[in-house]
Amino acid sequence: MIYFVMVLSAASVSLIILAIANFVPSRPAVVDRRIASLQAGGRLRDLVDRRRRQAKRERLADLVEAMGRRMGQMKNEHRMRARLLQAGYRRSSSLYIYLGARIILAAVFFTFVLITWPLAGVSGVHMALGPMLAAAAGWLLPQLVLSRRVRKRQTAIQKALPDMLDLLVISVEAGLGLNQALVRVSEEMESLSSDISEELQIVNLEIRAGKPREEALRNMGDRTNVADVRQLVAMLIQTDRFGTSIAQALRVQADSLRTARRQRAEEAAAKTTIKMIFPLVLFIFPAMFVVILGPAVFHIVELFTSVQ
Repeated sequence: MIYFVMVLSAASVSLIILAIANFVPSRPAVVDRRIASLQAGGRLRDLVDRRRRQAKRERLADLVEAMGRRMGQMKNEHRMRARLLQAGYRRSSSLYIYLGARIILAAVFFTFVLITWPLAGVSGVHMALGPMLAAAAGWLLPQLVLSRRVRKRQTAIQKALPDMLDLLVISVEAGLGLNQALVRVSEEMESLSSDISEELQIVNLEIRAGKPREEALRNMGDRTNVADVRQLVAMLIQTDRFGTSIAQALRVQADSLRTARRQRAEEAAAKTTIKMIFPLVLFIFPAMFVVILGPAVFHIVELFTSVQ
């Protein structure tokens, strides 16, 4: 066990040193003098600082991506890429950055606990298990952040979907085709919900690139993984196949989604009474008991003391 811990410690320290070496900027003196001369101008100082921060972020992202690429091929790579798409990360390097972040965080957590626990006086079994648990926490932290990002994005899309359908109904009834209506709605929804606006823009780009509209709509359902979006996509595909009125189908779908949104709000409001029980019991009731019964308790104690 001791040799295993020593090997992991050496690997973690090597990763940290490599990260610091790649993250620290290394520029020739000519570039430093040029940047100093630009900073003397005053107004360009903010621009130079912004470019420096951007360069550091890009350098750090390249380092994390390089660490992720060392893991090679994964069995669930397709599922992980789909998960990243659902979170809104569409870059081809997002998967490697995600994997690299997991590796680096695991190494940092492991090294931090391995260094701090002996200083705190921890020894024995806890000294062996602590760094392992810290490394596991660092490995799982990016996955938890990704899941939270996916849920937040899906919730935002679900909330904005009825408004998007209203605009789509208005556009179709005004005489626009479905493709032109999607373009118009994506422009109008940009200020209301950037997530759903980006999804509609991707659908329009895929249609322009030559994909069938049915396939482009199905891809949007897969990217979002929202039940209401999948239902809307299925309705649009069926309407297109059977040649029925798109405006009428969209109006019915918008009414049903608006009703579902109102029901979800009522459900959340009904759950608040149950959720308030725990803070009431744990925090409010004890304070009330202390304020109400505290003087009576002191009076009873004094009474019994005087009787004795």
